[in-house]
Amino acid sequence: MAADVAIVGATASGKTALAVALARRDPSIELASMDAYACYRHLDIGTAKPTADERDGIAWHLIDLVEPTEEFSIAQFASAAREALSGIASRAGSTCLVGGSGLYLRAVLDDLTPPPRFPEVSARLEAEATDTAALLAMHGRLAEMDPLGASRMEPTNRRRVLRALEVSIGTGRPFSSFGPGLGVYPEISCRLIGLDFDRDELDRRLAARLADQLERGFLEEVRTLIESRIALSRTAAQAIGYRELAQVVAGSMTLTDASVEILRRSRQLARRQMAWLRRDPRILWVDGSGGDLVDYVASLLAAE
Repeated sequence: MAADVAIVGATASGKTALAVALARRDPSIELASMDAYACYRHLDIGTAKPTADERDGIAWHLIDLVEPTEEFSIAQFASAAREALSGIASRAGSTCLVGGSGLYLRAVLDDLTPPPRFPEVSARLEAEATDTAALLAMHGRLAEMDPLGASRMEPTNRRRVLRALEVSIGTGRPFSSFGPGLGVYPEISCRLIGLDFDRDELDRRLAARLADQLERGFLEEVRTLIESRIALSRTAAQAIGYRELAQVVAGSMTLTDASVEILRRSRQLARRQMAWLRRDPRILWVDGSGGDLVDYVASLLAAE
C-alpha cells in the first residue's frame, strides 16, 4: 500500500470486511479500529468487533483497551491511537483505520479533541434559553466572552450558542481557543474511502447483521455481563443493543420488541454517521455493493 488509508461509512456497511481483505492482500498493513465501543473488553458481538477469523493473522489495534466499567474519553482514545500508529510506523508498516465513529476518526486524523463537557453549566443554560429573545441575549453574552467564536455562528443557532457558552464558562477560556472547529477539514496524507449504499440496502444489511449477532450469542453475551455484575460505564452503556437485551434478560421486554428497538436505533445511528461523514470533502465515496470492491480500492491506493 502506497499510502495510509481510512475505510469509513455507516454501521453495517462492510468496513471491517474490506479492511481485512486489504490486509490479507498486503501483510504490511495493520488495522486500527476507529469505533467508540470496540475499545471495551467483553462487548464483542454487540459492537460488531472483529471476529476471531477477522483477527487471525492480522495485526489489530485499539480494540479491547479497557474494561466496560471504565470511562474512556475521546482524548484517551486519541492518545492510545497515536501510540499505536507510532508503533506501526516504526515497523515500516501501513495503517488502515477502520470504523464509523466520525469524531474518533477526526480526533486521530486531524488531532482534534473536543472541549470537555460541563453538565451542570449546560443544564443551567438550557433552562435560560426559553425563547428567541433569550437566545439572542445569550449570543450577546458569548460575544463579550469570545468575539471570534460568536462571529462564527448564527445568533439563533441554539445548539452552537449554548455549547460555546458552556465551554467558555466551564473552562474559563474562549470556545474559539480550542481550534477552528469541526467545520474545517485540513489537508492530510491519509486517503479516506467511504462505502456508500442506498438507504433500503443499508437497512437490509442492518437487519441481517442483527439476526447474525443474535444467532452468534448476543443475548447470551448480555446475560453473562449481568450475571457477572459488570455495570457498564456511562459511555459503554450507550452501545446499541445492550440496554434492550438487558430488559429481555430481566423479563421486561420480549426479544421481538427488543429487536425492533435495536434496529430503530441502528438506523438512526447510520443516518447520523452518514450525515456527519458527508460533510467531509476529503472522502472518496465508492459503491459499497460493488463486487470488485477490494480490487478497486487496492488499485486506488496503488495509484497514490
